[in-house]
Amino acid sequence: MGHGESPYVHGLLDEALEETPERSAVRDTAGRWTYRQLAGLSHAFARWLRDHGVGHGDRVVTQLPTRREAVALFYGTSRRGAVFVPLNPGMKEFHLASVLDNAEPALVVTDGSRAQRLRAVTRVPVYDLASVWSEVEAEAARGGSEDHPGIAPDDVASLVYTSGSTATPKAVICPHAQMTFVSRAIREELGYRPDDVVFCRFPLSWDYGLYKVLLSCLGSSELVLAGDESDLRLLHRMRETGTTVMPIVPSLATMIVKLAERDPGPPPPVRLITNTGAALPPATIEALRAAFPGVRVVRQFGQTECKRVSIMPPEQDRERPASVGRPLPGTSVSILGTDGRPVPAGEVGEIVVTGPHVMPGYWRSPELTARTFRRDERTGEPRLHTGDYGSLDADGYLYFEGRRDDMFKRKGIRMSTLEIEAAATDIPGVRAAAVLPPADGRDLAVFVESELAPHVILKELAERLEPQKVPAVCRVVTELLLTAHGKNARRALTAMLQETDAP
Repeated sequence: MGHGESPYVHGLLDEALEETPERSAVRDTAGRWTYRQLAGLSHAFARWLRDHGVGHGDRVVTQLPTRREAVALFYGTSRRGAVFVPLNPGMKEFHLASVLDNAEPALVVTDGSRAQRLRAVTRVPVYDLASVWSEVEAEAARGGSEDHPGIAPDDVASLVYTSGSTATPKAVICPHAQMTFVSRAIREELGYRPDDVVFCRFPLSWDYGLYKVLLSCLGSSELVLAGDESDLRLLHRMRETGTTVMPIVPSLATMIVKLAERDPGPPPPVRLITNTGAALPPATIEALRAAFPGVRVVRQFGQTECKRVSIMPPEQDRERPASVGRPLPGTSVSILGTDGRPVPAGEVGEIVVTGPHVMPGYWRSPELTARTFRRDERTGEPRLHTGDYGSLDADGYLYFEGRRDDMFKRKGIRMSTLEIEAAATDIPGVRAAAVLPPADGRDLAVFVESELAPHVILKELAERLEPQKVPAVCRVVTELLLTAHGKNARRALTAMLQETDAP
């Protein structure tokens, strides 16, 4: 961290305030705020938290749409020294009860009908955003500041709940120091700047959305929150706001490409598209380049447990098309074999990450933390064992081969769902693909979003893959089922396959 750079989440907002106080900071469908207004509202919410008994280290849960108020709540919670816990607006009672029991918040802020639903699953005070916000605005009008004097860089700034192999969501502990370090490292690679307009379609409950708030501040950029926008208006809204930076996942990319193909108007001035969650098919990347002339389509790889592992430098976006980039500045990646030792360049092993961005673990989950976050025996440095597999080339570029659940053996050959999905999306007419590994007595299966017949898909795959890697079953759907984070919803697809196979 450079001289004079704040190690605190709210410090990033204060730095932007000092540099460009009247620059537009954030906007949604209802309006916009400058950095001066956003900072004032964050101080006001910090005082509101103080007046409602929220102290240092207390958890503040929010379940809100992606709107400006959520950004002010994030920074205000940080100022108070409390812990911001954003929950997906779509999270149902089944998970809400266990998450609230795990987080033990001091209070919850939500909106509309969600308030009544949350009160049914917790005894914690639940506040409706409308009433909270009227008090916050009144407090902001009085002016003043509220930064808790006892905050330390290693204090927890946020808990980010993420789904995984466990039955209930688990929370990654995200301290101020890690969040600010990794935000600066990402900004160093991507080069956010004051004339950028960052178009964010994602909820703040997902770290891909949450960190856009921090990255926009680091660049003194404008953040456009588009979670409430109609799908059909996305391209119009991008043009209207002058969008220059757009984070996407494959499903959003496909939607944007379709809109661009139907819209004869001039393209928005998009200069940078970043991709995470799942890899973009090559055909989609080329379609994005055609829709936004001169755009850089940047591949990335990461996990919430360290936020980001690697980024392909924007100026190298056409190089090493199979790579997910270089490790972030100030971090390192090792590829370890089954014996725990580094493997030679080009060989596949587990991706293990070290650096100041590695989070300390999972909230109130010591056993899972011990398995995932380990200490280097030689240096004592924290080391994230990702459970993902890949390789490094001789120049230090990372290649992602698949997650632990993606790797499997069939007919004696080790393979990955990703390589089969990549082959499927290479077929003209296939928009997206999801592969289910063999399990529970069923064979390898592929779902494709296409109008082609299943036997045509399998024939085309046989021309692209070794015989052992060609699925036994193909299902054609009009639209693939996805998770809230834009990844293939394999559990739902498995259930769909079982239903269609049932007598």
